[in-house]
Amino acid sequence: MRIAVTGSIATDHLMTFPGRFADQLVADQLHTVSLSFLVDNLDVRRGGVGANICFGMGQLGSGPILVGAAGSDFDEYRAWLDRHGVDTSSVRISEVLHTARFVCTTDADHNQIGSFYTGAMSEARQIELKSVADRVGGLDLVLIGADDPEAMLRHTEECRTRSIPFAADFSQQIARMSGDDIRTLLDGATYLFSNEYEKGLIESKTGWTDTEILGKVGTRVTTLGSNGVRIEQEGEEPIEVGCPEEDAKVDPTGVGDAFRAGFMSGLSWGVGHERAAQVGCMLATLVIETLGTQEYTLRRAHFMDRFTKAYGHDAAAEVRTHLK
Repeated sequence: MRIAVTGSIATDHLMTFPGRFADQLVADQLHTVSLSFLVDNLDVRRGGVGANICFGMGQLGSGPILVGAAGSDFDEYRAWLDRHGVDTSSVRISEVLHTARFVCTTDADHNQIGSFYTGAMSEARQIELKSVADRVGGLDLVLIGADDPEAMLRHTEECRTRSIPFAADFSQQIARMSGDDIRTLLDGATYLFSNEYEKGLIESKTGWTDTEILGKVGTRVTTLGSNGVRIEQEGEEPIEVGCPEEDAKVDPTGVGDAFRAGFMSGLSWGVGHERAAQVGCMLATLVIETLGTQEYTLRRAHFMDRFTKAYGHDAAAEVRTHLK
C-alpha cells in the first residue's frame, strides 16, 4: 500500500535563558520593548508534522512518501530521513526560501518567546500530487497534514478529482481555518484525525454535529491523550484503545504525529482499525519517553515485548509478521 504524507517540514531552534523574562520588562515601557537575552544553550531538532509522521512510518518499515516543501538547507535533514526509510524524492526545494523554522527561548519560569518562519512551506501549494503518483506507480492513500493552508486545499481537491482516498488531519492549522475551509477539507475524507479539543472545535466552526460529520467521512479517529484513542464509523460501535504503560513522561511534543505514523503503518499492512490504533499508541508511547520528535529508536524486540504486554499475544502475533 503506497501512502503519501503531505505536511510541514521544519526545524526547531530551542534556547534556554537562565533568568526570568519578567525581570527584564519595564511596565511603562512595554510599547517600546527592545531586549536581547544571553542564552545558555541551543538545541536544534528536526520537526514538522509531515516529516515527523514519515519518520515514524519509516521506523516501522512502511515506506512512506513525504510530500512538502523545504529550502536548500534541507540536505542534511533529507539524508537523515532517507536513512530512516522515508522516500523524500517528492519534496520540493525552494530556490529562494529557507526550510520553515521555529525559534523559541524559554526562561527559568518556563515562559516562552517564539517565532515561526514559514519559509519554503509556502511553496507546498505548487506541488501536484499527480506527479507524485506517476513517479511511484499510484497512490492508495494521502494523509493531508498541517501545512500551507492553500496547499492543504489544493491537495484535498486533487484527491477528490483523481479519486484518491485521503485522510484529513488539520492539527495546528485548525485555529486559523474558517468553517468553510474545514468543511471543504473534511467532506468525503476516508479518515478524519483530531484530538478531543480539536474535535469540538471542528464541530463548532463547521456547525455540523458529531453525527453529521460521521456521515461525511469514512472513519473518525479521535486521540484522547493518556486515555488512548476512539475510532468511530457511522452505524458501528466505537472502538476504544488504551495506551501502554509509560516508563517516563519526558516530552509530549510529537506524540500525535507518532500515533498517526503507527496507525497509517497499520493500514499499509492491511490490519484492522483496532490493531492499527494499538501500533499507533505504542509508537506514541516511545515518543513521550524521549526528548524530541525524531530522537527515539525503534528496536523490534523491545517494541514487541512492550506491545505484547499492553495488548496481548494474539495482537502481537499479527503485528510481528509485518514489523520490519
